[in-house]
Amino acid sequence: MISNAEWIQKDFSLAARRRGFHLVTREIIDHLPEIGQFEVGLLHLFIQHTSASLSINENADPDVRGDLERYFNHTVPENAPYFEHTLEGPDDMPAHIKSTILGNSLTIPIGRGGLKLGTWQGIYLCEHRNQGGARRVVATIVGKSSSRD
Repeated sequence: MISNAEWIQKDFSLAARRRGFHLVTREIIDHLPEIGQFEVGLLHLFIQHTSASLSINENADPDVRGDLERYFNHTVPENAPYFEHTLEGPDDMPAHIKSTILGNSLTIPIGRGGLKLGTWQGIYLCEHRNQGGARRVVATIVGKSSSRD
């Protein structure tokens, strides 16, 4: 149990990217130098969009990112005749569905001032729109600072 837990909450934006699955672990860590203060804790990330998502997956082989993009484009195709929500373009409703499947948040353990990701794990921004723009993220850190007894 963590007594007298410390809380930090920050909003930041991830750089705009084209449609696809993008490793953003370093970008997120760069926005959150406070992680280094925590001996133990949790990082919660929440993306404030309905057409992009967050995921954790393979951080070494870029083929994984391409395979994920191809799979989701096959599974949730654009211009499906049953979509009614089409005013924002053919990529919009598929983007909402992909976002619902993958999710809008992640919780990652913190230990000894760093994220406790597995050896081959990285944080993905899953951009489901052709032109999604910068994506806003709310990061909440809770835990015990390494400077405390």
